Amino acid sequence: MKAVVTVMLKTGVLDPQGKAIGQALHGLGFAGVGEVRAGKVIELELAETDPAKAKASAEEMARKLLANTVIESFKVEIA
Repeated sequence: MKAVVTVMLKTGVLDPQGKAIGQALHGLGFAGVGEVRAGKVIELELAETDPAKAKASAEEMARKLLANTVIESFKVEIA
């Protein structure tokens, strides 16, 4: 079973990578782009067959390692 963990900086946390991407897009002529936030997507292949248990396991992994919960939030989707 596959779990997809999306990690993003929390609202209010400075995102220099997102700002640099936004400036680069404007420089390329994409004037209609507003605020840009950058994050990461982590795909996990899990041996678990129960979707609820797989989600709980991936959430625990995110809390313990994949996300810095002081400044980042995460969401887990089971595919």
